[in-house]
Amino acid sequence: MSDDSYEPPKVWTWDKENGGAFASTNRPIAGPTHDRELPVGEHPFQLYSLATPNGVKVNVMFEELLEAGHDAEYDAWLIEIGEGDQFGSGFVEINPNSKIPAMVDRSGPEPVRVFESGSILMHLAEKFGAFLPRSGAARTEVINWLMWQMGSAPYLGGGFGHFYQYAPEKYEYPINRFAMETKRQLDVLNRELAHKDWIAGDAYSIADMAIWPWYGNLTLGRAYGDAATFLSVHEYENVMEWARRIDARPAVQRGRMVNRTFGEPEEQLHERHSAEDFDTKTQDKIGSGD
Repeated sequence: MSDDSYEPPKVWTWDKENGGAFASTNRPIAGPTHDRELPVGEHPFQLYSLATPNGVKVNVMFEELLEAGHDAEYDAWLIEIGEGDQFGSGFVEINPNSKIPAMVDRSGPEPVRVFESGSILMHLAEKFGAFLPRSGAARTEVINWLMWQMGSAPYLGGGFGHFYQYAPEKYEYPINRFAMETKRQLDVLNRELAHKDWIAGDAYSIADMAIWPWYGNLTLGRAYGDAATFLSVHEYENVMEWARRIDARPAVQRGRMVNRTFGEPEEQLHERHSAEDFDTKTQDKIGSGD
């Protein structure tokens, strides 16, 4: 079906009632809508997020750092974007773009705000000397793929995912346009992973952590309803093998749970303030009174 009836006006105006599933989270202006201070926990790193793909990237990085023995304890506070938490004054002060995740690094003499998931990954990788080579071609290759993800995923999420799953009406042209681009991106990954274990080379890196929540979860059938069938993800065998290997990592399994408010209760840990929270404060345990 095509939309032959729409003629763009000479000057665009905002229709608050025509935003689809995420109408409450989108608006054409920046800045806070209300005053709200953010909570601060006891750990050096304060993360304010939700378990969207971009949020999961950072959760996984923290859990991988801890798994590797680094002193990277963090407090993860839930930002309910459907409720407009990202437009509170405290959050906007950390991220003027009002998108999750955002973080404050309080480990130094002065707090440092860090926003954009790729920037947070690089900040943590450089701080701990982990999951990012320090110099040379290997470092550049990791950054190449991190930047690829940052530039490509909007076509998957805001393009294909939106029009295929979330738009209030289905239109053939945008679905076909973004399905084609998503399949091209999967083919890019599939060709690269034909001759190496990890996307940037021999070592697991922040590039894998960035790409996996988007394209790994897509191939594992966890994104946008039945999109995996629609896109014939079984064709991308190398991506699927890579996705399963990352999915099996304990730190990734924990990272998927942090700030998660959907799915099965045992997969949800709304806030994380210590490693013990995974054993005592997931939503199934809270719901059962354990």
